[in-house]
Amino acid sequence: MDSIQKDFVDRLEERGITINDKQLDQFENYFKILVEWNEKMNLTGITERDQVYMKHFYDSISLAFYVDLKKVGSLADIGSGAGFPGIPLKICFPHIKLTIVDSLNKRINFLKHVAESIGLENVELLHGRAEEVARKHGYRDGFDLVTARAVARMAVLNEFCLPFVKVGGQFAAMKGSNPAEEIEEAARSLKELRGALHKVHSFQLPVEESDRHIVVIDKKGPTPSKYPRKAGTASRTPLI
Repeated sequence: MDSIQKDFVDRLEERGITINDKQLDQFENYFKILVEWNEKMNLTGITERDQVYMKHFYDSISLAFYVDLKKVGSLADIGSGAGFPGIPLKICFPHIKLTIVDSLNKRINFLKHVAESIGLENVELLHGRAEEVARKHGYRDGFDLVTARAVARMAVLNEFCLPFVKVGGQFAAMKGSNPAEEIEEAARSLKELRGALHKVHSFQLPVEESDRHIVVIDKKGPTPSKYPRKAGTASRTPLI
């Protein structure tokens, strides 16, 4: 274990998350695959090893500081891109059944390679638009926890993500800057999609001290049949 890994492990320990040598190896191999594939496709602008561990891995796992992942059986990560936060959370909490939805097939192929290479089981990787997948049996109102990291404004995200959440489950939006204005703007979408604001958690990433916010929303009732609307509609005409 080198200094970057030790710092990563120690900071997670401070938050009550312990990872073993196998999990640490999975993170290291994930990093190597990310950098290798990033040379031929645009996955991330962050490739320095210490930055990947902090700004991608630690940042992804921060969701578990505020939501008890030990009690989550199924997790859907919408618009996951290079696998954040879904893959780091799956490494830390291997019992979770992870589903990732992304609209770009080459990113799904990358994630399939990652999952196979580092030995992740119970991972489903779906190429498709969230609005279309959310209408399929088994996915609609089907997950304990749904998350999205830096994908869109809350009024749009609610329509992308809340249809996947089972009644009694939660949607957690991972944000950078203060989302107070977005949350206010999203009041109608929450009401329409049977969501209710649970809490907004605020913290700073270690070292660089950049702001992070996690917006946790409770799913209060089944998704009305008219939602989500056709692909692209939520982005063009959000429920505001």
